[in-house]
Amino acid sequence: MSDRVVLVTGGAGYVGSHACKALAGAGYLPVTYDNLSTGHRDLVRWGPLEEGDILDGDRLDEVIERHGPRAVVHFAALSEVAESVRHPDRYRRNNVEGSQSVLSAMVRHRIARIVFSSTAAVYGLPASVPIPEDAPRRPINPYGETKTAIEDALVDAGRDHGVGWMALRYFNAAGADPDGEAGEHHEPESHLIPLVLDTALGRRDTISVYGTDYPTPDGSCLRDFVHVTDLAAAHVLALERLEDGGSSLAVNLGSGQGASVLEIIETARQVTGATIASVIGDRRPGDPPSLVCSPQRARRELGWSTTFDLEAQISHAWAWHRRRFGGTV
Repeated sequence: MSDRVVLVTGGAGYVGSHACKALAGAGYLPVTYDNLSTGHRDLVRWGPLEEGDILDGDRLDEVIERHGPRAVVHFAALSEVAESVRHPDRYRRNNVEGSQSVLSAMVRHRIARIVFSSTAAVYGLPASVPIPEDAPRRPINPYGETKTAIEDALVDAGRDHGVGWMALRYFNAAGADPDGEAGEHHEPESHLIPLVLDTALGRRDTISVYGTDYPTPDGSCLRDFVHVTDLAAAHVLALERLEDGGSSLAVNLGSGQGASVLEIIETARQVTGATIASVIGDRRPGDPPSLVCSPQRARRELGWSTTFDLEAQISHAWAWHRRRFGGTV
């Protein structure tokens, strides 16, 4: 077992690849374990790639025995809310059973620390905002339910096997690596900022705005966007906390500031210089007016705070998007 080797499940994905870069910058060797079903081989740049599925215990054993990781950073999951509603059993098997497979492998190999990629979806429709970590977990879709179940499995692993864990509840990941080495690429894409940038590039005709009659300053939904590089830094801090003997903890990761859908579109117009046609539609069922986190625990327990504002998030994403999809170097 190496003090500096970390197994990163889902390290070929959006947040996972940025975390691998941050881990490497902090002196760790991130070993990416990914089945490449949604990840991208070219985003694995800061350590070796081991192809495999988290449901495959034998393959996990093989990779762990080869590299001897001291800790796990666990991203691997299906993560589309709408898809989870259509295929709940698939999400439960991949996300919950897959995570239990990872935890079982950790116990077999006496790996005592895990940092888990959780989500604000565990809160469902919050009674009030900003949302603190002790708000009730009431997920309203199978995706959020699976992440809640995994958080509960972490508690069990801590109690039964002494596994130290950190559950990092992201709000809205956004942006791209400022150096242009990684960025967001989902197929199909469902996240607001890349869809807006697709419209700026002409890959889409319009961007839809679902409701402008919410009780918010401009009538559109408010969301808490956080730069993916800031998220990546939080994983390093969470791992270091566990290595220093810190207690297991769930932590929100967000800016504590809301940005509206209309504000995102207008900021993207300013950044890109494109018109970005929008179409106003009806509200989507289940969309809360505002999802904004209380970030105080992350500041207090991890010494973490955001460093990139909304304009930087969109600017970095735009640079990546043009290179990836627009042919601009």
